[in-house]
Amino acid sequence: MAAIIQGIGAATALTSASSLDTKKTFFSNSRRSLSERKGRTFVVRSDGGLSYGLNGRGGRAEQLITNAVATKEDTAAASTSSKPGHELLLFEALREGLEEEMDRDPAVCVMGEDVGHYGGSYKVTKGLAPKYGDLRVLDTPIAENSFTGMGIGAAMTGLRPVIEGMNMGFLLLAFNQISNNCGMLHYTSGGQFKIPVVIRGPGGVGRQLGAEHSQRLESYFQSIPGIQMVACSTPYNAKGLMKAAIRSDNPVILFEHVLLYNLKERIPDEEYVLNLEEAEMVRPGEHVTILTYSRMRYHVMQAAKTLVNKGYDPEVIDIRSLKPFDLHTIGNSVKKTHRVLIVEECMRTGGIGASLTAAITENFHDYLDAPIICLSSQDVPTPYAGTLENWTVVQPPQIVTAVEQLCQ
Repeated sequence: MAAIIQGIGAATALTSASSLDTKKTFFSNSRRSLSERKGRTFVVRSDGGLSYGLNGRGGRAEQLITNAVATKEDTAAASTSSKPGHELLLFEALREGLEEEMDRDPAVCVMGEDVGHYGGSYKVTKGLAPKYGDLRVLDTPIAENSFTGMGIGAAMTGLRPVIEGMNMGFLLLAFNQISNNCGMLHYTSGGQFKIPVVIRGPGGVGRQLGAEHSQRLESYFQSIPGIQMVACSTPYNAKGLMKAAIRSDNPVILFEHVLLYNLKERIPDEEYVLNLEEAEMVRPGEHVTILTYSRMRYHVMQAAKTLVNKGYDPEVIDIRSLKPFDLHTIGNSVKKTHRVLIVEECMRTGGIGASLTAAITENFHDYLDAPIICLSSQDVPTPYAGTLENWTVVQPPQIVTAVEQLCQ
């Protein structure tokens, strides 16, 4: 296996995916609870000691409070300790968002394996069963296809189920329900049924979890009509995306990375809801646009420190919305930098990066001064051995090399 991995390498790769439809094909009621996009604001953020600005395209929900935003000029001087709010780990932020929505709307319920009195495999639902009872926080058998179908049926009757997959790889057993029912019933019923369901759970390459527990299912689900997909990467956006997904009338898959659950951040005390279709401007820059999401955001920011020391000024965008893409934010960045690097943990063949490459080529080809580079995980089962596991996933030095190649 070592010889295979080393032979494949984890070097820069150009993807030339064929045209893929990335238009926003969701139903007209998909933004029922979100305000109109307006204004240019920047939310004070922090990751690894750095402060970032959120994309200024607007899209704030009405609940977003003004003391959580700052101008772009103020962002660099902001520090985590000086911000109002409270500190939470990412899994606690998910729980807080879920609990707030269960308090607000009695139709919200949770179901999945060990989500009840055990509190979930990563404790996202800890403490909810005693508070809301066994009917609203329902422990299910180890039968993913069955309880996913039950959740979809519950959504058809007016409930808003949050279905937890103990591991995202297990949801492959429910692929028929997610594809043929969850994504299509609104259309095939002639609009008679809405499917306001959230499907969430841990995924991604952990630390020696083996191939079957290191799945990245974004590429599996992206082609299903009617499904919306988002990926959280910080406690702030985890809570905001959770609340927005629950309020959406569309089925939403929320991808959480197993290695980010213990990430800590200060978030506002006041209620806020994020836009499901909006990317986040993590670091403004001039020389190259780096598009990423989930865990790779932190690999990119680690590489960005090296790039800055070498004289480069990368612009980093956390795309967050995996379907549909926020082509407004992405396009404005491409028009400014004229160079694009995509960094993902998804597989190279048919992954999110391939679809993103196609979308940028179709819409912004004339603004590109160099071919798009896409760094992805290798098309091999994730090895158990830690050294080999690292070989299959994009590492910061590769990102630095790719930017240097793009900016030659």
